[in-house]
Amino acid sequence: MRFHIEAMHCGGCARGVTAAIRSVDPAASVEADPPNRIVEVTTSRPRADLVAALERAGFPPAPEA
Repeated sequence: MRFHIEAMHCGGCARGVTAAIRSVDPAASVEADPPNRIVEVTTSRPRADLVAALERAGFPPAPEA
């Protein structure tokens, strides 16, 4: 699944986003692209679980288009 995270600007942000996602699913595959503010995640967890974790970490994803 793909997330657009406006607050992700740098590698440090990308590490925070990755940590938030892996707090829900330690086995998740996370590919972060800070310049484009996009994160691609492969996980078996529901999208809502990841959105909640990202929001708690201060990286709320944009609503799905």
